[in-house]
Amino acid sequence: MASLFRPALDLMAQYAAYHRDRRNITTHFIGIPLIVFAISALLSRIEFNIGSAPMNAAILLWALSTLWYLTRGNLALGGATAVVNGLLTALAMPFAQASMTMWLAVGVGSFVVGWVFQFVGHYYEGRKPAFVDDLVGLLVGPMFVVGEALFMLGWGRALLAEIEKRVGPTHLRDLAHP
Repeated sequence: MASLFRPALDLMAQYAAYHRDRRNITTHFIGIPLIVFAISALLSRIEFNIGSAPMNAAILLWALSTLWYLTRGNLALGGATAVVNGLLTALAMPFAQASMTMWLAVGVGSFVVGWVFQFVGHYYEGRKPAFVDDLVGLLVGPMFVVGEALFMLGWGRALLAEIEKRVGPTHLRDLAHP
């Protein structure tokens, strides 16, 4: 596994190399948020105190991942990723207070459905998921999806151009003649 502390550009380019088919990227817009939501829902039930402040494992994971995103050398991308992950965590946390059945159904169900979308996308890609070769890809996934959304909105043209210079533009892979 390569270093966990590479710059955002290197992380995004490495991840993008596994995600050039536009259908794969589209499935990730559904799958990755579902997985982040699911992990947050499941971890929210693990509660503890830090001093006298109530805390749970989802908030702690969000805080630690936020520090990581913000220190990858692209503050705007890191901040946007932290905000999106924070919103998904906030939406997921109420399920920790639900019945055990509801909590598990939402958490595990969202996790499984999220991964189904991921693997369908990688069928279109014709390539295994990035995390298979580098577990850091599990952290990069949310940053990649946020980055792709920002690129669609016109932000980060220089970052997108450098990623495409390294790994090529997106395309639609011909499934009949792979």
